[in-house]
Order: sequence, then structure tokens, then C-alpha cells
Amino acid sequence: MVQTLRPLTIGELLDRTFFYYRRHFVLFVGIAALPSAFLLAVQLAMVFVKPTGGSFVTPVLSLLMAFVYLVTTTLAHGATVVAVSQILLERETNVAEAFNSIRPRIGELIIISINVGVRVLLGTMLLIVPGILLALRYSLAIPVAVLEEAGISESLSRSTALTKGHRGRILLVYFLLFVLIIIGTMLWPFLTMLVAGLFSSAVRVGQSPVWMQVVLQFGSFVSESLLSPIMTIALTLVYYDERVRKEAFDLEHMMRQLDAAVLQPPHTA
Repeated sequence: MVQTLRPLTIGELLDRTFFYYRRHFVLFVGIAALPSAFLLAVQLAMVFVKPTGGSFVTPVLSLLMAFVYLVTTTLAHGATVVAVSQILLERETNVAEAFNSIRPRIGELIIISINVGVRVLLGTMLLIVPGILLALRYSLAIPVAVLEEAGISESLSRSTALTKGHRGRILLVYFLLFVLIIIGTMLWPFLTMLVAGLFSSAVRVGQSPVWMQVVLQFGSFVSESLLSPIMTIALTLVYYDERVRKEAFDLEHMMRQLDAAVLQPPHTA
């Protein structure tokens, strides 16, 4: 059956995002959980192994953690883009295949993420608004890099072109999902702090006990695995939506499917 791609309203885009997330829950959570598990291992190691070396070590470890987080989120982002694309094109996929698809281009995807992150950070430091505009401008850079096999500069410029004129729609998608994700992310720390408050005599001011740090890290792992795919699914759908609106990708896609059907050998009795 040919799946028709057509322009989506904000409501349809969000509805389709959660539909795919629910229907392929194990796939998306599995993709998010694998890199997050590595991040969790690093975080737990830092909880139990207290570094020595004074004030110099702390900023180095912070930079290391930031880099590990960047790498793990980029891997999950890229693999999720592949999975959504395969689902849209009605092809079977799994966690291993999604990661294998991006393996040859992991370095480029990480550089793109760093590039976008630095630009958005610098823009945010300039009264916040420029950072938001840059985030919207480059919001489709990873889908472009993964699905079109574009280079670093080409991915950034292509994302700029695809989002032009529709960044208000993307901002609304970001805002609605960001609120949902933030609420879900903050729920576990809130409950943990609430439980810790019952044992406040054991908690010193400004110093959390080891059990609390471990619980918080596991909660962060679960939240990241469950919630992070939602935004990536939505942005991948936005990518296809922009191609449909600006490049008649629906017709292109249907023609490819019809050509494939014609080239298939006829069934014999």
C-alpha cells in the first residue's frame, strides 16, 4: 500500500509523532537507551570514584561529561532519524540496523552537533533570542545529514533553506514538546528530593548522599530513554513535511514506489 506524504498541520504532526512513538515504543526507547546506558556508566563511575587533583580536575571532568553527553545524544538522534524514515517508507528496521546506518558518518554528525551547539550557545549569550532563532534555523541539520548524506556545511545550509518561512511552526512544536519533556524529566528528581526530605537529618546542606546521587542518575537514564525520542521523531516528520511543502516530495516518493512495483517480477501461479 502506498503511503501518501502530504503537508501536515501542527495538530496532525504532533498526533503522528505520538502515534509512531506508541506503535514502535520498544524500537525508539531501545535506540535511546543504548547510548544513555554508556552515559549512565560514566556518571555512576564519577559518583563512586572521587577524583583528586584540586580545582583543575573539576572543569576538565565537566567538559568530559559534556562531550560524552553530546556524543550519546547525537548517536541516539541520528539512529532515531533513520528509524522514523524507515517507518515512513514502510520498511522493516530494528535498533541494530538504525545504528549501523549512521556508523560511517558518526564523526560528521558529532561535528554538526558541536557546530550547532556552539552557535546556539553564543546566540543565547546575546540576549537569548538569537540563540532561539539559530536553534530553529539548524533544527533539521541532523535529519538532512543522515537522510541526504550531506556534508557538514551543506547540512547547515540545507536546514536553513528547509526551515525558512516556517520557523514559527517549528518553534510551536519545540515549545509544546519541550514543556512535556521538561515536566516528565523533572518528575523523578522531585520525587527523589521529596523522599530525601523525609531523611533530612542524613543530608548535609549542599551535599547529597551517595544513594540519592545514584537514584537521580538512574532516574535521568530512564527519563532520557523514554522522552528524548519524542522530539527527534517530531523533527524528522518536520523534515519530511518541509520537503513535501517545498519540493513536492510526496509525488517523488510515490513515483519511486510505483517504479519499484513495476520492476518487481510478476508472481507465477
